[in-house]
Amino acid sequence: MADTLTLFTSIGLSEQKAKETLKNEALSSALKDAIAQAQRVNGASGVDKAMGTLLYSMASRLRDTKRMAFLSDYIAQRKICTELQLAAALDFVKSHPQDPINQKEFDDACGVGVVITPEQIEDAVESVIKTHKDQLLQERYRFNMGLLMGAARTALKWADGKIIKNEVDMQVLHLLGPKTEADLEKKPKPQKAKAPENEVKKEEMAANGEGNPEGKSLMEQLRGEALKFHKPGENYKTEGYVMTPNTMNLLSKHLEITGGQIRTRFPPEPNGILHIGHAKAINFNFGYAKANNGICFLRYDDTNPEKEEEKYFTAIREMVEWLGYKPYDVTHASDNFQKLYDLAVDLVRRGHAYVCHQKVEELKGHNAPPSPWRDRPVEESLVLFERMKKGLFSEGEATLRMKMVMEDGKMDPVAYRIKYTPHHRTGDEWCIYPTYDYTHCLCDSIEDITHSLCTKEFQARRSSYFWLCNALDVYCPVQWEYGRLNLTYTVVSKRKIIKLVETGIVRDWDDPRLFTLTALRRRGFPPEAINNFCARVGVTVAQATMEPHLLEACVRDVLNDTAPRAMAVLEPLKVTITNLPESSKSDVRVPDFPANESKGSHVVPFTRTIFIEQGDFREVMEKGYKRLTPEQPVGLRHAGYVISVQKVIKDPQGKVVELEVTCSSSTETSEKPKAFIHWVSQPLPCEVRLYERLFMHKNPEDSSEVPGGFLTDINPNSLQVINSAFVDSSVKGAKLFDKFQFERVGYFSLDPDSTADKLIFNRTVTLKEDPGKI
Repeated sequence: MADTLTLFTSIGLSEQKAKETLKNEALSSALKDAIAQAQRVNGASGVDKAMGTLLYSMASRLRDTKRMAFLSDYIAQRKICTELQLAAALDFVKSHPQDPINQKEFDDACGVGVVITPEQIEDAVESVIKTHKDQLLQERYRFNMGLLMGAARTALKWADGKIIKNEVDMQVLHLLGPKTEADLEKKPKPQKAKAPENEVKKEEMAANGEGNPEGKSLMEQLRGEALKFHKPGENYKTEGYVMTPNTMNLLSKHLEITGGQIRTRFPPEPNGILHIGHAKAINFNFGYAKANNGICFLRYDDTNPEKEEEKYFTAIREMVEWLGYKPYDVTHASDNFQKLYDLAVDLVRRGHAYVCHQKVEELKGHNAPPSPWRDRPVEESLVLFERMKKGLFSEGEATLRMKMVMEDGKMDPVAYRIKYTPHHRTGDEWCIYPTYDYTHCLCDSIEDITHSLCTKEFQARRSSYFWLCNALDVYCPVQWEYGRLNLTYTVVSKRKIIKLVETGIVRDWDDPRLFTLTALRRRGFPPEAINNFCARVGVTVAQATMEPHLLEACVRDVLNDTAPRAMAVLEPLKVTITNLPESSKSDVRVPDFPANESKGSHVVPFTRTIFIEQGDFREVMEKGYKRLTPEQPVGLRHAGYVISVQKVIKDPQGKVVELEVTCSSSTETSEKPKAFIHWVSQPLPCEVRLYERLFMHKNPEDSSEVPGGFLTDINPNSLQVINSAFVDSSVKGAKLFDKFQFERVGYFSLDPDSTADKLIFNRTVTLKEDPGKI
């Protein structure tokens, strides 16, 4: 280890970089081979720092060891001596997997032997400066010098960038002379006009680390991703893709089956309800296929019968379709159990897998001891694997392991384990079940997936993904990783949500305080808002941890345009209008969308008795208070009346229980009222549930923030139930999940607990973000 560390530092790697490289066994081995090859070519000259940097860059970006020696020779002979040439060389060998390499084509593509003289650089820079001379003289040193560099590099593709920059600096100095005091002054910032609301949103998004401040739609972003991903059938052009002698033949057959169409899959485990993070995965997988005229499978990864339940299968499909996507086909890993078993037998025959008897606890962690059964004879493993299948071992007594080392250092991952648990689809047919590491890539291969899209934590499994397909000589898709989406003030772990349910903190997986997709639907979040939120986060590789208020802002944007208005009072105060007859009743027309009255309206009654919010009346006038007091009248929304208090009626405890008022037409009053309040008349009784964040701290799973664990961080005010609220009669025919804006109160959705006798509404979000929220 120490010798290798010395070797790596001798070629110019820092000690820290060298140590990191040693942790990656595949990279470390490749780099040692590259250095050894360069030393054979150079002899006593050795490997200098410039050469070492190129060798490291090559080894870390190229997995095809057949090409490693070839490229190492070119670097050692200084035929490839810049990063630009190396990038071109790597592109060439990936796009020309067949042997032998056409050396002339390779040399031309990589600029081998091309000599750029100082005179050529001088002439090229002079020509570029001449083109921009007038603008240079006008803007002087505020001119974007990058334009000059870019144009000169284009004219002289293989020239050294540093030499070009020096020439540009020298010629600009010759033209403009030294910088003056005016050149050194900071350029005054132009006075900004007030930005439109959508521009302000973009700035906020950028400030919050969101990946899409330009506001591109999800489909626009995903079509853009097509430019970065490989085209169907060109898997071999992808960084790290491993070629075998049969790769091109397998890709040809793959193209015959798919017709060059993009194929993705969304592969959830049916052992829990999907959460907000899965919404990004759904949008990425289904959306990428949709944006590029492809297809996407919904494939259940049902390889763990102990934790799978039918309700999860149903809920997962419902949530996919709720977000607006229709699977091309619904498949199961269990569809392929026989085929996967046959492939495992083949893997053993090829010498790439063996039956092991180490215990589960011995296999945990990255430094597990090597298996003493790793080199057992193939025939012996075949017999033992058959005995595993027939149920002749107890659980944990034997596993089938693959002979490979994963990128994160884990050695020989398990391919099959024994579980005497009936499977929901195959019953007692199997007592051995494949693992994710074995199943996933092979199911992708069987379904001819073109782009296997997964979150960043699976990057450590990419090499094993390629290894297994190639070890079995089957079509190998390409795995691409993207960043996870997380939210603060919540937990999404299945185990932790189950704990919240079991302890009675939440009612079930769809409790509206959770961020499972079923919970968000129940709370009233529109699917378009969730998709828009994913678009705002952006199709990023980096992990994104967002604040809930950003999701809530997307919800308001959608509901403002789609949720019709109604009037409701949560804490009713009876108001009797004494100057109206007892039998008085008139109809008041209320627009469903006041900003666009052409979208419809509804009628509510107006009688002698109405109800207002208790908070809209104060017995004692306070400075700045604009609503109803004995001294201050107030307008009634949509009714065309202004009411004035004549008498305040209280119960024996001194609580105000009724107001007697008089009303007058708002057009007849000499002074316009300071405020207009909402009201209801002949209302429907209803229950209203108000939700706040379930947890007190941003990161309830962080022991430094919450030493007692997430169960000790519960917000005691996360749910408030109001049993005696009133809502106007316009909502009488509301159906499950129908959404309304209760004027001046918030956005609400009809809950599944509603009955014919009692409507129950969940507050989806407030009308505006509450800056004082926990």
